[in-house]
Amino acid sequence: MTLLSDLRQTLGNENVLEEPLELYIYSKDASLMRGEATFVVFPQSAEHVAAVVQIAGRHGMPIVARGAGTGLTAGASPTEGGIVLATTALNSIEIDSDNRTAWVGAGVINLDLSKTAAPFGLHFAPDPSSQSACTIGGNVANNSGGAHTLSEGSTTSHVLGLEVVFADGEIVVLGGQAPDAPGLDVKGLVVGSEGTLGIVTRALVRLLPIEPDVRTLLLDFPTVEAAVTTVSEIIAAGMIPAALELMDQRMTIAVENWLHAGLPVDAAAVLLAEVVGEREGVDSQASQIGEIGRANGAGDVQIAKTEEHRALLWKGRKSAFGAMAQLAPDYYLHDAVVPRTKLVEIMRTIYEIADRYELTLLNVFHAGDGNLHPLIAFDASEPGVADRVHKAGEEIVAACLKVGGALSGEHGIGLEKRDLMRMAFTEIDLDAQARLKEVFDPTGLFNPRKVLPDGSRCFDFGGVRREVPEGAWI
Repeated sequence: MTLLSDLRQTLGNENVLEEPLELYIYSKDASLMRGEATFVVFPQSAEHVAAVVQIAGRHGMPIVARGAGTGLTAGASPTEGGIVLATTALNSIEIDSDNRTAWVGAGVINLDLSKTAAPFGLHFAPDPSSQSACTIGGNVANNSGGAHTLSEGSTTSHVLGLEVVFADGEIVVLGGQAPDAPGLDVKGLVVGSEGTLGIVTRALVRLLPIEPDVRTLLLDFPTVEAAVTTVSEIIAAGMIPAALELMDQRMTIAVENWLHAGLPVDAAAVLLAEVVGEREGVDSQASQIGEIGRANGAGDVQIAKTEEHRALLWKGRKSAFGAMAQLAPDYYLHDAVVPRTKLVEIMRTIYEIADRYELTLLNVFHAGDGNLHPLIAFDASEPGVADRVHKAGEEIVAACLKVGGALSGEHGIGLEKRDLMRMAFTEIDLDAQARLKEVFDPTGLFNPRKVLPDGSRCFDFGGVRREVPEGAWI
């Protein structure tokens, strides 16, 4: 039988796409890179996923798992062709309020999980800016964070178990309700592996109680440095707010032009801070944050008086990427992480790099944990600009790594940052990671040529075996 007939017989004609326009739509994510899908399939169960994996293995066809396509590093782009496996129909939610957990299908939208858990007084903490569209499977694949993970940690801190289909088509459950399951932490390997080790079909996630009270503050500053210093001093004062988000003036103007929320567009930077807990505690922390801000030159300290005002402020922050469309048809960003103590230094460096390449740069980022999101607005149809953008991006990443940073805080490596991995890892490191990939996926079935650069291990496409120094531990 042909690959197409195998897929149709297993999934039904309605769950297999092959028309050119349909394939084109599913051949890229929210990054700048497009692939070329051979087929797109919509499995309705874990058993369907297992069957597709077995079919793909028989036909030597790679598989790329896809959630909502909101990824920013081409992680869900089928750059080697093959089957795009969309998890949309894997959308079950089973709330266990007694244990404050839920088994959640990989295709469940992040925000829908919190909405479903809300009647039980619970919510899911990781909240990427794309939470109204992104899926739990994608969150697990990239170990996504969000504005409210400063105090609670990213996705990996909230995953207790996973249901995964591995390369032989076996459905395996990793972890479970009990903490610190015995044996190797394979679940920890899969979280953040970007679909290169297997396909997650369900996740057992931890749910947290909805806090009884909240205070959301908006502070404006005459300089970016003053805002960044405020962030460091808030943490140094012993507070870990639920969120500390920073936007520079260009980003504030872009958001305000779209949202009309009354944001202070004359300020060089604005800081959105949020504290949660009991009323007395949040009032005290909000007051302390205001005092720290004023001591660093904050011109105004607003505290949201209503839930509607709070929601509007957060809508502005989470719409920042969409607001870029007013400036240019394309944007490019990295999500490198730096120590908070290096934020002032690295922000100056980032602006200098953008100016040197004559590029329009806007900044919005999770300031509390040093997770940067410098966005370069540009028009890809302009000759030579794309090359300048990528060179500037590489310099920004290199500068972040030089001060002790990391390549990615939440967006993953995918294809866009794959060839930058050698900036952060030695050949021995990359070989160790490639050996893990080889154990779980010996034929390179899952999401090929993502994350690890060519030559990390001999099985890679175009790779060569590299000798490991004697005595090195792998």
